[in-house]
Amino acid sequence: MFEGFELENVNVGEATLRVRHGGSGPPLVLLHGHPRTHTTWYDVAPRLADAFTVVCPDLPGYGQSSKPETTEDHSAHSKRAMANDIVALMKHLGHERFAVAGHDRGSAVAYRLAFDHPEVVTKLAILDGIPIGEHLSRADAKFAQAWWHWFFFGQLAKPAERVINADPDAWYGGDPAKMGAENHADFLRAIHDPETVHAMLEDYRAGLGPDRAADDDDKAAGNKIACPVLVLWSSLDDLGELYGDPVAVWHEWAEDVRGFAIESGHHVAEEKPAELAAALREFLA
Repeated sequence: MFEGFELENVNVGEATLRVRHGGSGPPLVLLHGHPRTHTTWYDVAPRLADAFTVVCPDLPGYGQSSKPETTEDHSAHSKRAMANDIVALMKHLGHERFAVAGHDRGSAVAYRLAFDHPEVVTKLAILDGIPIGEHLSRADAKFAQAWWHWFFFGQLAKPAERVINADPDAWYGGDPAKMGAENHADFLRAIHDPETVHAMLEDYRAGLGPDRAADDDDKAAGNKIACPVLVLWSSLDDLGELYGDPVAVWHEWAEDVRGFAIESGHHVAEEKPAELAAALREFLA
């Protein structure tokens, strides 16, 4: 897995991130979603390594990266805090400017990075995501029925940790035949660590608080992402069903947007790695 890539733990000041990096060419950072780790990119990153220096971290709180302190306002787990850690990581690796692609919760870190650090992001690829603030401002009964876990994870009256940690395998599932044996093993290690489960839920609690506030502030100010944006979504998932054309949604948040659906389920990096790598390569060329 990740042949030719280097695996290390990097102290970036506020966090220590487990990161896999390799290849040569312009830098590209790939940010995974919930509840995966960086190994979800195992069949995508090597396909891009001939043309790009590919950097795949475990997001702060996820996998084997360090866990942020739990705070009352959940800001330590915010996408702004995570984005700051990614900038520090890339600087440590010698990259002042870079492209970023994020999936699921990683897409929220990716677009926050583009908003907060426009001077470093050359291009942005969003996979299966729209802004958190947009999700919540459009939330209706259909959204609540499909994405109820956002609110289950986000509330504190009866914390979801107790339910999930009682049987992580039953909650999260995961098939080694579909995920790849080594990726699946890394995923299992993560979901069986109660500290990681807690941190992943804090990510969602931050989503309902500081992340939404950051998005609402940008929208109210009329801020838009300046770099080119590629939006990809899984046709067998429900983003298109909920929002129609996600590209149209993103036109309200960015100046230069293009995109299309890939025939895949939600975990596109594992299900359609060749198609995803080809789309990223064309966009980033």
